[in-house]
Amino acid sequence: MTARTIMVGRDIDRSLDRISLEIVERNHGVTELSIVGIHTGGVFLAQRIRNRIEEREGIALPSGNLDITLYRDDWSLISQNPIVKKTDIGFLLEDKRVVLVDDVIFTGRTIRAAMDAIMDYGRPLSIQLAVLIDRGGRELPIQPDYVGVTLVPEPGERVDVLLNEKENRDAVILSMR
Repeated sequence: MTARTIMVGRDIDRSLDRISLEIVERNHGVTELSIVGIHTGGVFLAQRIRNRIEEREGIALPSGNLDITLYRDDWSLISQNPIVKKTDIGFLLEDKRVVLVDDVIFTGRTIRAAMDAIMDYGRPLSIQLAVLIDRGGRELPIQPDYVGVTLVPEPGERVDVLLNEKENRDAVILSMR
């Protein structure tokens, strides 16, 4: 089986437009709203979502990015010398509705780690989850609030999200591992 392109730039843009509108609608506006991206792909998508909401609503949203490397339950299995990226949350989380953003949700373990990390920075009013791709296969009872596309990959297939900010093109590709 060869790689299959599931989404290209315009598809990703449409999904992010819809997710941005859904976030504003579900939260009855943007009061107390904040956006936090999970490294790495989630940071880029969070910036895009934040920009769309700010442009549409005419306000500046608190935003940040989160590294969950040391919160993962499998970090020691991945590497004895994990590469820790920068967490940057320059606002108080108390009295905020935090929208966590990631590129793909699979087992739910990354999101569990992200929620643990967020709680170390404060106690938000709520935590919501926005993902570009939901690929199923949960091991934990964690579900996204906002989804771009739901996929059902074949066993052994991998989902790769390529973003302009890092890969110089936007695409979602399914390929064999």
